[in-house]
Amino acid sequence: MKKILLLLALPLLAQAQKIDKIITRAETERIETYLASDELAGRKPFTPGIEKAANFIAGEFEKAGLQKTKDSFLQSFPLFKSQLQSISAIIDEKAIEGKQVAIISKEASIQLDEKSGYEVVSIKEGENFGQNAYKIMAAKKPTIAFLHESFAKFIPRLSGRGPMKESQATILFVISNTVPSTFKITAAQQVEKLQLSNVVGILPGKSRLNEYVIFSGHYDHLGIGKPVQGDSIYNGANDDAAGTTAVLMLAKYYAKKRDNERTLIFAAFTAEESGGFGSSYFSKQFNPDQVMAMFNLEMIGTESKWGKNSAYITGYEKSSMGEILKKNLAGSEFTFYPDPYLDQNLFYRSDNATLAELGVPAHTISTSKMDSEPNYHKASDEVGTLDLDNMTEIIKAIAKSATSIISGKDTPSRVDTTKLK
Repeated sequence: MKKILLLLALPLLAQAQKIDKIITRAETERIETYLASDELAGRKPFTPGIEKAANFIAGEFEKAGLQKTKDSFLQSFPLFKSQLQSISAIIDEKAIEGKQVAIISKEASIQLDEKSGYEVVSIKEGENFGQNAYKIMAAKKPTIAFLHESFAKFIPRLSGRGPMKESQATILFVISNTVPSTFKITAAQQVEKLQLSNVVGILPGKSRLNEYVIFSGHYDHLGIGKPVQGDSIYNGANDDAAGTTAVLMLAKYYAKKRDNERTLIFAAFTAEESGGFGSSYFSKQFNPDQVMAMFNLEMIGTESKWGKNSAYITGYEKSSMGEILKKNLAGSEFTFYPDPYLDQNLFYRSDNATLAELGVPAHTISTSKMDSEPNYHKASDEVGTLDLDNMTEIIKAIAKSATSIISGKDTPSRVDTTKLK
């Protein structure tokens, strides 16, 4: 009996030895340290820092031997950046401050009132802001959204965010606890058409070339902010240099194995912090029926609420993907849990959301303690706050858990889009 058990264990032991030589703590530290370095100044879109990050990621994909999309690893797309010059806003015959209005538009001059034909919507107190705001920003006709005052903190983040497409409709967010009977808003803004880039590498499948498995994370962050104890660089070590590091490590691992039956896509998204524009553009390049699974990696540099060797999966109940991953890790020390922060609606707040809404079993894997993460969106989110040993083990666990999906043995069930709320 002991001999039989030993024979059964040998393949697992061989896999562990191989993965330990490729996904190493030293390599995790090398990549993470550069992506979260002061040299990149927080990787904010439209800055030299994010361009350096993109070139670094492309270089790592090149060294791993991945294929380019078309003639480049950079997947570029247009985005309009706007700067408000002047604004006048009157709600129910009462003037409100310009800082209570956010405009998303490529138009230099905006004039509207209740008779202008804009779609009028609202986000009421207690409703999920992120989910509703994303839907509003995807509107195909001009829309004005009135927000309860409890959402006022989101106005600065929405302001100046230009549309991604030439055809995208003008969207306004206005703080008002009720939908007014009359309103009149006049604004002027300076608008630039700029380019942003995702970084995408491909490892073609051996037998299922047109079936895709995606590994992704966002490489942008907040850039330079208000100094805290003399530190003004928001390095974003955990958010999400950690996820991007994992994508690069997984690319190296699978590229050396070269046994994937399905095609693997490795993507580092831009502009997640600005509204998910990178993943939104990326998702439109695929027929969703051909995407078998998406592993989106977000903030995996700290221990989860369960401690080491654990992580959670957002939207766990929405497909069978979580159960497949757990099955592939049976007998190991690592455990995947369902998302414990359901009140945060994390399934809709990261780069998996766009494809999930099209039915793809697209989930985010994270360890971030969203109710008590001390460095989230702060200048203190630096490499020194991460547990790089545990992070390396998490990356290994993701690689092992995905085995039967990339081989084609398992296919997660689709997300039921009729039940997305």
